[in-house]
Amino acid sequence: EIPVLMHVITAQFDMQRTIDDYMETPMWRSCAGYIERIGSILQGEDGVSGDGWKIGPMTGEEEELANDMMMSTMMGGKGKGGKMKGMSAGVEGAMSAMAAEEKLINPHTGEVETEDQRMERLREEREAKMSPEELKTVRVPGSLSLFLSRLDEEYNKSLQRISPHSIDYVMRLRDEVKLVELLTVFQKYHERVGAQSDTAMLAELRVEHLYYRHDSIVMQVAQATEAAEAEAKAKEGDETEEAAATPEEGGAVRAPVDMADRIADLCKGIYQHGSDRQKTRAMLCHIYHHAIHDRFLEARDLLLMSHLQETIPVTGDISTMILFNRTMVTLGLAAFRLGKIWDAHQCLSDICSGRVRELLAQGVSTGRFSDKSPEQEKAEKRRQIPYHQHINLDLLEACHLISAMFLEVPNMAAAGVDENRRTRVISRTFRKYHDIYDRQVFTGPPEQTRDFVMTATKALMKGDWKRCSQLLNSLEVWNLVAGENAGNEIRTMLTENIKQSGLRTYLLAFSSQYDSLSHDQLCEMFEMGKNEVHSVVSKMMINRDLIASWDQPTGTIVMRKVEPSALQVLALQFAEKASSLVDANERLLDAKTGNYGYKDGESWRGGGGQDRYHNRGGNYGGSGQSRGYRSGGGGGRGRGRGRGGGRGGGDRGGRRFAPSNRRGGGGGGGNKGNRW
Repeated sequence: EIPVLMHVITAQFDMQRTIDDYMETPMWRSCAGYIERIGSILQGEDGVSGDGWKIGPMTGEEEELANDMMMSTMMGGKGKGGKMKGMSAGVEGAMSAMAAEEKLINPHTGEVETEDQRMERLREEREAKMSPEELKTVRVPGSLSLFLSRLDEEYNKSLQRISPHSIDYVMRLRDEVKLVELLTVFQKYHERVGAQSDTAMLAELRVEHLYYRHDSIVMQVAQATEAAEAEAKAKEGDETEEAAATPEEGGAVRAPVDMADRIADLCKGIYQHGSDRQKTRAMLCHIYHHAIHDRFLEARDLLLMSHLQETIPVTGDISTMILFNRTMVTLGLAAFRLGKIWDAHQCLSDICSGRVRELLAQGVSTGRFSDKSPEQEKAEKRRQIPYHQHINLDLLEACHLISAMFLEVPNMAAAGVDENRRTRVISRTFRKYHDIYDRQVFTGPPEQTRDFVMTATKALMKGDWKRCSQLLNSLEVWNLVAGENAGNEIRTMLTENIKQSGLRTYLLAFSSQYDSLSHDQLCEMFEMGKNEVHSVVSKMMINRDLIASWDQPTGTIVMRKVEPSALQVLALQFAEKASSLVDANERLLDAKTGNYGYKDGESWRGGGGQDRYHNRGGNYGGSGQSRGYRSGGGGGRGRGRGRGGGRGGGDRGGRRFAPSNRRGGGGGGGNKGNRW
C-alpha cells in the first residue's frame, strides 16, 4: 500500500506546471490524507513503534523488479485477450506481447510457469534472502521528509494567493493544525529510525508554524478545536457516559501545553543535528517567540550570544534576512512594552527608517520608476509573508516614533537653550517628520498615527504633558497588542515615561530662568512621587545635563550658573572641526574603495598623483594643485579652490568643503559651483 500511496502523492505534486501555481485546497487535503495514511501504517497500533515497519530507498534490483511487474501488468494478465490488449497499446505493446509467447520455465522444477507465477517466485526468493529487519523495510521511490516539505510549501503558496479578507483564507488556516500534526508524526518516526538530518528539517518546519503564536491565541485555538471535536462526537453519537467519566479513554480534557518549553526542545534538536541555515532560522524563531511574550532579556541574550547580527548580512539567503528583520522588530516592540525606550529605539530605528513593507516582506513596491525586472518582482512576491503573520505597521510606526520622541525632545530642548552645547541627532527620521510638521502653515486635528505623535511632541516641548499623554493614550493601535490587559499596561507605561520626559525637558529648557526649584513643586506639577523626581534630577546631575546641586534642608534644587570659558569654547570648536575632518576622510575613503555608489576603477580617476588629502594631480584631478580636501576636480566635481583636470563635463559645483568658489578647473567645463 505504501508504494502505491507514494506514487499517487508524487503524481499530485507533479500536477503543478509552474513554480507560481499552487495546489488547490481539495487536492492538498487529499494529499495530506495519503501522507497521514502512511504515517498511521508506520506508527502501528501503539502509535510509536509502528510494528517495526520503516521506509527505505529503492535499490537497483528492486527498481528492475518493479519495472518487470509493471510490464506484466501492462500485458493484461494471462490468455490471448491480454496479449491482444497489449498489442492495442501500440508498437511497444505488440513487441512485448510477441515476446510473451515464449514459454517461461521454472529452473527449479522444469515446469512451464506463467508471468505472474514467475514474478511471485522471484519475490519469494528475494524475501527468503532478507534479514528480519530488511523484511520490515518498505522500499519506495521518493522521500517522506521532502514530501512534507513540499506540502508545507504548497500550503504557504496558497495563503499567499488567497485573499486574506475572504472566508476562504480563514478556512484554509484550519489546515495548519493537520499539517503540524503530520510534521509531528513523521518527526517521531525519523527519530525512531535514526534519521537525524530529516528529524532536524521537520522540527524546523514545526517551529516555523509555532513561533509566531502568542499563548493567548494558542489557548483559544485549543478551546475551539476541543469544542469542534466534542460537537462532531455528539453528532455521531460516539460520546458515552463512560467516556465522559474516564477522559483517558476518549473525550479527554487536554492539559495546557507550555509552548516555550516545546519550542526550546525543538530548537535544541535543530542546534545539534541541523544545517547552518536551519540553526540560524531556529535561533531567530526562538528569539521571536521570547519577544512576543515580553521575555526581552532572554531574547536579547540569545541574539547577542549567537552573533547573528554579524553573520546575517553574509548569509545570502533573503528569506532568512527577512526573518531577521521581523525578529529585530518584534524585539523592539517587546522592549517598548516593557518601557525600555532606548533598547526599543535601537532595535526599531534601522528597519523603520527605510522601506518597512519590503524589509518585512509584507508588501511589494510597484511604481512607474521601479528598477526591478519582472523576474525579480515575481521572486519578491514568492517571498511574501502570509497575512496572518504580519506585524501591524501602524503599531510599529507608533512605537518607533514615540520611543524617538522620548529621546529627542529633551535633546532638542537642551540644544535650543545652549548654543555652545554639542548634541548629536538621535533619530534623523523623527527630526525629518518634526521639521515637516513645523513647516506646515495649517495643522488640523491629528488623523494618522504620525500626526498624533507629532502633535504630542509639540505639546511635550511646551511642557503640557497631560495633553501629550491624552493624545498618545487615545491611539487605537494599543488594542492590537496580544495579551491580557496589554493595552492598559502600555498606556500606564506611556504616562509614566511622558512625565519623566516632561520633567527632563522642563529642567533643560527653563533651568536657566531659575536660581532654585522646589522639590515639592516639581512633584505637584508632574504628579510624580518624591523618589521618582529625585531619581530623574540626580541622573541629570550625574550626566552633567543639569548643573545644579541638592539642598537637603530646604528641599530645593540650587542652580549653578556655569558659563564656558574661552578655552572651553575653543575646545568645542576644535572638536567640531576634527569631527568634520574625520567625516571628510571617511568620505574620501568610501570613494577610493568604491562604496556608496562609487566605482573602484581607473577610468574615473585623474592623473597619477600620490597625495590622498590634497589632490596634487591626484585622484580627482589630472594636473594642477588644490588647497582643500576634496577639490581639484574640474568639471564633474566642479570648481575647486585650485586648478585641476579630471572628470570634466559635470554640472556639480565646487569642492565639497570649500568655503568659497574661486578659480575653476575642468576637463569639460563644469557649471559654476556653489559653496558645497
